[in-house]
Amino acid sequence: MWGRGGARDGGGMEIEGRRAGMTVDVKEPRVAAALRAVRLLVAAYVGISVLTLGAIIALRNDAGAVNDAAWVRGTIVVASALLTFSFVRRAAKGSRRAFLRLRIVSAVMLVAIVVIDTLPGTFPLWLKFEQGICGLLLLGVALIVNGKLLRSVFTGR
Repeated sequence: MWGRGGARDGGGMEIEGRRAGMTVDVKEPRVAAALRAVRLLVAAYVGISVLTLGAIIALRNDAGAVNDAAWVRGTIVVASALLTFSFVRRAAKGSRRAFLRLRIVSAVMLVAIVVIDTLPGTFPLWLKFEQGICGLLLLGVALIVNGKLLRSVFTGR
């Protein structure tokens, strides 16, 4: 029988993506706490990213404060932050695929932020500072999701 979250097998077990084994039990207190911490870090990342895009919009007429690169970067960061939050929510429900995506996106965005902050002159200084804060949040996410506890739960190793 099909439900909102996917399929149900004959025993009533929720199956994501129509295949058994795609979800894991995340109810163990340490696992739930780690995922809660990740959710908070990513929520802060989303909040800061949305506020930054709002600042870009508000400062759009100040060429010294906002350039074309800031518009592109601000938009990409908000989109990636929202996707990352989506991955966290699904991982918190036990989705192995969402957890893998969360690991990949958090690492890729962290590297992108480091590169952005080291490029001379491309972005306004205030945006580099904001990206540094986002980088610290994503560093926390990357450390938790690549830590032994969550990796062992989601990968079975």
